[in-house]
This record gives sequence, structure tokens and C-alpha cells, in this order.
Amino acid sequence: MLRTITRSQLSEAVYQEVGLSRNESADLLEMVLDEIAAVLARGEGVKIAAFGSFLVRKKGQRIGRNPKTGNEVPILPRQVLVFRPSQLLKGRINATRPDQGDEVACS
Repeated sequence: MLRTITRSQLSEAVYQEVGLSRNESADLLEMVLDEIAAVLARGEGVKIAAFGSFLVRKKGQRIGRNPKTGNEVPILPRQVLVFRPSQLLKGRINATRPDQGDEVACS
């Protein structure tokens, strides 16, 4: 079953590991997330070593199709957010998990 971690859980983890107060931990997390969001909003990338990179990619205008009618519809140019995990993170994700025993996936 997939589990999603929340801001409050991240803040609690900072509190437990770093030793800041809960309020300071929450503020620190908010400052980091705000800075990442501000950089991305300017169209710049964010690279976090051993984790990955967040990039803003521009997509040009293209023609799409309405699935109900089949009519062509223009899709306007837009920007999309892309995350590219680092090799280290990919390795951690693909490493043996406790629930898998000793099996390692091969590709």
C-alpha cells in the first residue's frame, strides 16, 4: 500500500532529528519549500544533491483531440514541472526492501 508523507510529518521529522522546536521546524520547512517554489516560479531549476532536480519545461502549442467528439482542439503553450531523481535516489528506491526478502530486481 502506498503511503504519502505530509508537511506536518516532514516537520515532525525535522523536529526529531535536528532538535529545533516544533514551531521552528515547521518554519524551517516552510522557508525551504517557499524558496523552492519561488525559484521554480521564476522558471529556474532546483538541484538537490543526492536527491534530484526539479525543472520547469516549456511545452509549445499543439493540436489535441476532444475524446468525445473527435474535434481538433488547440492546446495552448504552457510550462510543466519535471522531477528527475538522482542516481543515488534511484539506487535507494530500487534497493532490496524488507518486505521483498533477498530478491533484487534485474533489468
